[in-house]
Amino acid sequence: MKKPDMKEARKRQQKEIKYTKYKTKSNKFGNNKTYFVRTYGCQMNEHDSEKICGMLESVGFKKSEDIEKSDIVILNTCAIRENAHDKVFGFLGVLKHIKDTVNPNLIVGICGCMSQEEVVVNELIKKYKYVDFVCGTHNLDNLLTLIEQRIQTNNRQIEVLSYEGDVVEDIPVIRESKYSAWVDIIYGCDKFCTYCIVPYTRGKQRSRKKEDIIEEVKQLKESGFKEVTLLGQNVNAYGKDIYNDYNLANLLSDVADTGIKRVRFVTSHPWDFTEEMVDVIAKRENIMPYIHLPLQSGSNKVLKLMNRRYTKEDYLKLYNSIRKKVNNSSITTDIIVGFPGETEKDFNETLEIVEKCKFDGAFTFAFSPRENTPASLMKETVSEEEKMDRLHKLNEIVNKYSNIANKKLEGTIQKCLVTDVSEKDDNKVCGYTENMKLVNIKGPKSLIGKIVEVKIVEAKSFSLDGEYVK
Repeated sequence: MKKPDMKEARKRQQKEIKYTKYKTKSNKFGNNKTYFVRTYGCQMNEHDSEKICGMLESVGFKKSEDIEKSDIVILNTCAIRENAHDKVFGFLGVLKHIKDTVNPNLIVGICGCMSQEEVVVNELIKKYKYVDFVCGTHNLDNLLTLIEQRIQTNNRQIEVLSYEGDVVEDIPVIRESKYSAWVDIIYGCDKFCTYCIVPYTRGKQRSRKKEDIIEEVKQLKESGFKEVTLLGQNVNAYGKDIYNDYNLANLLSDVADTGIKRVRFVTSHPWDFTEEMVDVIAKRENIMPYIHLPLQSGSNKVLKLMNRRYTKEDYLKLYNSIRKKVNNSSITTDIIVGFPGETEKDFNETLEIVEKCKFDGAFTFAFSPRENTPASLMKETVSEEEKMDRLHKLNEIVNKYSNIANKKLEGTIQKCLVTDVSEKDDNKVCGYTENMKLVNIKGPKSLIGKIVEVKIVEAKSFSLDGEYVK
């Protein structure tokens, strides 16, 4: 049994990154068995789940849509917010009921960021004895070994490594989409924002080699993919750990040169977002003009308490540069309200920035402390009632400008990558504009997988309605 150690997880000792290749298993121990994977959290987790599916299917498991009839259920978890924890533990109760009443042989596993939290693993060991295995983010490539050992020995398998991390290439992947793909370019984070658990659960910043990334994009293009999204907890830090003269701006150019139709990237930290990057995005037609740029707070005092390493003036300078240089840019953001020490004045400064920037959208949150982060030791100064009140006021302004941005698109022709049948209407398809706006499109299902021109006929709060033009 290897349990996580949060003190070890914090260490950064500048050790050389170890690059390895995934070791394929020849034993098809999953033949005639089925699996179900549930994902919580960010795009990195979504892509990790694609890897989990790839590994399982490489040894014979088949995907199931019925949890009760599955041989194995894996929860790939998120640790960013308290409600993510609550959802996972709530669903574990459902799985216990299934094991007790329907499928006593069901194997239940936990992966992802929650598995890297010491307090979570201790709770799983003591109170959730029906959880059969726990696998950490750093040793996800060893997932099949843990599952096989659980099947062979009938013993719980707890293996969570707490260290800076390596880079493992060639893990098999089953992609959710045939047209839009996630591509990891950097793992981990060294920013240590005081509210964030990610540097502890994902390890230090570790860039993949540029050759491996570019080759993956080329293969995706050859396989018919139209779009790639370059992923990282702090994607803008790409290359700093392994190159002296190669960074995200260079990588964006090289990925664009592959000829893939669309290139995106998330998530950005303003501190690492350079003017060189802005210029590359502005010049390259296949780098999409959608940028997610977390603000977190409009108060310099709170930004300092958060250890964000920029001021609101820095943020506005970068924001204005993007708006000025990148045609038809769309910018979304993240904002936290009720951080320890945030006064009414601080909150109003956040509202002022939102009024200035008129974001296309925002992910907004009320502060919730994550155990073992510096912010969890800070004295809470904002009541839960006040947090909710501030969140409501913020969302009203965010939604106002999101609606305005959407309304501006009515009557325009937008290029959309059509990805699927619309969830709203089976007679429609859906896709995304270059600005990452969801469009429900009146048009034939034969459009799926194509980039087409769509006339926007109606703007709604969180989506657009459109008609296929050509």
